Amino acid sequence: MSSDDLPDWLPGWCSGQLGDEPVGVLFERRSISAVFGLRLAGGRDVVVKAREDDGRAVACVAAQVQLAERGFPCARPITPVVVVGALAVHAEESLAGGEMLRGDSPDIAVRYAQVFARLMAELVDVTVAPPLPNPRWARWDHTDSGLWPKLDFLDERDQSAVPVYVIETAERARKRLLAAELPCVLGHADFEAQNLRWHNGEVWAVHDWDSLAWQPEAALAGAACGMFANSAQPTLAPIESSAAFLAAYQDLRGHRFTVQEQEVAWAASLWPAVHNSRWEALHGDRPVACDAVRAQAAERLRRANA
Repeated sequence: MSSDDLPDWLPGWCSGQLGDEPVGVLFERRSISAVFGLRLAGGRDVVVKAREDDGRAVACVAAQVQLAERGFPCARPITPVVVVGALAVHAEESLAGGEMLRGDSPDIAVRYAQVFARLMAELVDVTVAPPLPNPRWARWDHTDSGLWPKLDFLDERDQSAVPVYVIETAERARKRLLAAELPCVLGHADFEAQNLRWHNGEVWAVHDWDSLAWQPEAALAGAACGMFANSAQPTLAPIESSAAFLAAYQDLRGHRFTVQEQEVAWAASLWPAVHNSRWEALHGDRPVACDAVRAQAAERLRRANA
């Protein structure tokens, strides 16, 4: 892709916000947000992120700024959030390099738990407005009618494609989560292998700060223990690896979860997986998450007392 293929608004935005127009495209990724790695005319590499303006971006970028200033391994934002039409846009330094750490064994789980515990400890002292609504795959706490959060692009599809066991698992997990009375904290709700990079055995970069959430710590850790190994089509980590993640996380944070928090963590470990299972079924994708939920739901729900 060349700079001639960029969205019409982007060169002018770069000129106005960064003082330089892009002359090269290092990469482009489109998912929930559009991410452009750009080389500017002055030789600087930057990353520009644009996502639907749902009111979350300002808080997420403000938190990322505070973390970067403290030396946490994440890219430093270099512009505020700017609204462009229906989009919220900002730029950050390019923090390229590093490799993905693949695998879902208990040993790998512990390495991810170490990073998540460090991340959550850093976020304790970060003060921003809660980034609500929470990311759609973590939005078990929605106030919409029905089981799932309102998402038109999913709701308009034939819901009969979603397996009954996925729906039942989602209902039981969500009921347990909603019954908890725990304080909310700031945390990373998309803690997947694909969003981290490693170098010489140490974490090099944590990406995707658009995905901060405002939920109980146990729910955030629980979601992370289920998704940490995701590097392509998302699935669910083995139960023993999720258990290793949660044990290491509590050790590193220096406090043990209460019985309620343990149950919430296990319930939350299922919610991203049932969201992904629904997505698979509605899009006719290979049933990777569906198969994992089918195999693991009973034991995870038992641990969740759900």
